[in-house]
Amino acid sequence: MNKTHPFEAKTLAIGFFLGLIMGSQSLQVQAQSYPNKPIKVIIPAGPGDSCDTLVRILGPKVSEKLGQPIVIDNRPGSSGQLGLSLIKQSPADGYTIGCGQGGNMVIVPLAYQKVMYDTKKDFVPIALLASNFLALVVSPTFPAKTTEEFIAYAKKNPGKVTFGTNGEGAFLHMATEQFSLQSAIKYLHVPFKSMPEVFNGMFSGQVDATLSSYIASQPLTDAGKLKLIAIARSQRLSDHPNVPTISETVPGYTSGGWFGMIAPAGTPTEAITLLNKEFNTAMAQTDVIERMKKLGLDTHTEPPQFFADTINSDFARWGKLLKDIDFKKM
Repeated sequence: MNKTHPFEAKTLAIGFFLGLIMGSQSLQVQAQSYPNKPIKVIIPAGPGDSCDTLVRILGPKVSEKLGQPIVIDNRPGSSGQLGLSLIKQSPADGYTIGCGQGGNMVIVPLAYQKVMYDTKKDFVPIALLASNFLALVVSPTFPAKTTEEFIAYAKKNPGKVTFGTNGEGAFLHMATEQFSLQSAIKYLHVPFKSMPEVFNGMFSGQVDATLSSYIASQPLTDAGKLKLIAIARSQRLSDHPNVPTISETVPGYTSGGWFGMIAPAGTPTEAITLLNKEFNTAMAQTDVIERMKKLGLDTHTEPPQFFADTINSDFARWGKLLKDIDFKKM
């Protein structure tokens, strides 16, 4: 039986501890060096979408703090599934992240039988950026000017009023189903891949109405290209007190979503912590807060766990709604 000489044992022990120290230092260096190359942000929607707008506002500020470019990659399709599946499949190294919404991260998994990802297993929350509310918007030629007139017209023409959404089973589709249920109207659903396509359909007269995020439709309604009927908020906006809420005509109807940064599951905690800090710092800047206010958005600067809790609570809330309307998974 071979015996290790005391000197050799001592040398091995020293080497072992030196290895631990060097390994620890190496990990610290790696953490300190992040990021050392551009960070890609996958947007599971087209240009002009709410997530796209938010990241384009915050990206330059985060880029300046991190010292690396923020590169936006728009990947619309399949109600957000295409973009989210690409985030899921990306290396979990902090250099590919994305922006998720309540629609594609909660509604789609609840509404579809087959989904390309598991929200709770495939992603790690970075930061909840903002929450919004929807707006009832119609084409310039649509006869109604108020929610009451809209409902009356829809009841006189059951199943003929066309509603455009960003996909079958997507968040806006479910919001429209909720509006239909609470206002007792029937409508014709016209799904598109993205909201810009919905708006184009409204410009051409192919689509009568949509429940769009206020942030996405505001530039078009301000320019007079579309008509803003009402907002799906519990109270009127202080900056636009003349714009009524849908709930003034349809009691209790409010609807909105949230937008937040996510990363592939397994992304190092150090990267998540740093990204959370910098996105929150950008969101807390005075000019950003003012811009978010004008867009009708509530801002958030919370830790990743707050975002995780929001996702969990939304699964419970929307799951109940789909059960109440007896929605069959697609």
